[in-house]
Amino acid sequence: MNTASLLVSMLFGALGSAYLFYGKKQQELTPALAGIGLCAFPWFVTNLWVMIAVGAALAAAPWFL
Repeated sequence: MNTASLLVSMLFGALGSAYLFYGKKQQELTPALAGIGLCAFPWFVTNLWVMIAVGAALAAAPWFL
């Protein structure tokens, strides 16, 4: 894993934690599930550009759903 992948995965993990805490506090399922997805997907995706695309989609999902 290179430095860029590590930094991007840390960024999406932090954003996922924020979404998870927000969803739990507001008792809303969509941000909580997006937060779990943002925390978990960097373990399975190794390509940087795919990681950015999937992370951006998961981060935008609560705004559109």
